[in-house]
Amino acid sequence: MGYKVQIGLSNKHLHLQQEHVEALFGSGHKLTPSKDLRQPGQYACEEKVDIVGPKGVLKGVRVLGPTRPETQVELALTDARQIGVKIPVRESGKLEGSSGCKLVGPAGEVELDHGVIAALRHIHLSPEEAAEAGVKDKDTVSVRVGGERGVIFENVLIRAVEGFRGECHFDTDEGNAAGCGTDAVAEIL
Repeated sequence: MGYKVQIGLSNKHLHLQQEHVEALFGSGHKLTPSKDLRQPGQYACEEKVDIVGPKGVLKGVRVLGPTRPETQVELALTDARQIGVKIPVRESGKLEGSSGCKLVGPAGEVELDHGVIAALRHIHLSPEEAAEAGVKDKDTVSVRVGGERGVIFENVLIRAVEGFRGECHFDTDEGNAAGCGTDAVAEIL
């Protein structure tokens, strides 16, 4: 039997650099935490923006904090299709050559020429959890999700970094395909 880790479903969201926080929400604005996420130091914010593509708008998309060095928009492929943006599947932070969009906030707009991706499915682990699971940072594994719509996902990136806690991240398309609920777990094969 393989190592099991809780699944966290990632709805469309974005991470902002401070310059864009101020452009969208006003000069000097700081992100307002509303709920801690499972990964230490990460949180959902009160702030929301609209994401505009050539074919439509995704309204009220949640910002996650803290700020990052570069703005990154994470959508499921279904979300991207809805607004007419073709996006690559990428590891977080690997934004070169990715798609752009417009962000609209209460105080202004930001036109991104890149930064929109579908996040590569991945598993956060502490180094101790990774050792217990028999994997290391940057490994690629397959995982099994059981249940009525059980499925095996391939090409799942291991992100084993000090300060992380065990959690497998799928986007909403992947979670829906597997019928994941709040108690879903992934088994590393």
